[in-house]
Amino acid sequence: MNQVTRRTFLQTSLVGAGALAAPTWLHAAEPAHFRGTDLVPLGKTGIQVTRLAQGTGFNGYNHSSAHTRQGKAAFDRLLRHSLDEGIRFIDMADLYGSHSFVKDVIKDLPRDRFALLSKLWPRKDKWVTPSGGAKQEIDRFRKELGIDKLDVCLIHCMSKATWPTEYERVRDELSEMKEKGAVRAVGVSCHDFGALQVAASHPWVDVIFARINYKGGKEFMCDGSAERVSAVLKTARANGKAVVGMKIFGAGKLIKPEEKDASLKYVFSNGLVDAITVGMLKPEEVDDTLERMSRVSIG
Repeated sequence: MNQVTRRTFLQTSLVGAGALAAPTWLHAAEPAHFRGTDLVPLGKTGIQVTRLAQGTGFNGYNHSSAHTRQGKAAFDRLLRHSLDEGIRFIDMADLYGSHSFVKDVIKDLPRDRFALLSKLWPRKDKWVTPSGGAKQEIDRFRKELGIDKLDVCLIHCMSKATWPTEYERVRDELSEMKEKGAVRAVGVSCHDFGALQVAASHPWVDVIFARINYKGGKEFMCDGSAERVSAVLKTARANGKAVVGMKIFGAGKLIKPEEKDASLKYVFSNGLVDAITVGMLKPEEVDDTLERMSRVSIG
């Protein structure tokens, strides 16, 4: 797909109200190279994203993350660098407290040039008292981000196979907000193998966040062996679900160059994901990840 950089998208005219729904400049001949900044379809949602998302929640807890805890100036510098390099997919969550940080960076940029994904925490905790549904949360997220429409909202950290019934009201209200146009796609972030299996075939799910890397297993922050998780992700994609891989580098446990390369090759060459999110904390980490992705061969 076309590679886009921040340097060029500010010069490109808007393509109507269909926010990332296949603008005309995407129809150029595909390049020979595989890039993290290539724009690709997010499943059947009609949303275009870059293969690499800038994560904002490394070591996230209590409405904060390593990204927000490093301060506004560092966060701004990081996200602006990611945008400058062509990343068009921003991964957030209420848990991370990253909405207001992102808002200040994107406020003057064309809205149809990036996809915003966030996650709703459905359980009561010391930092949040959920409404029990999703309307209040989606309205708050949009205000915090200064936008009218959120591209994707996921129910965060599903750890039981019973999540569809346990959070039925959340699902229903997310569906209602989707019908009203306040959010374009819905789904779940999975932290359990059973939850992932259910998501792979559940008709409500548009998008799945799944923990996957070439090592697999709990030691490397996955919900099962690489083989078991991979089989479910293939089923999910065959069912038309969008899959975004997370924990590609094992939440910081796969840090050797050869480990990072092996994991990127595994998830993409086996067709397991549409895109990945990586919680890059420094501009240098963004550059390193993009460079490694440019060497991935899927032929």
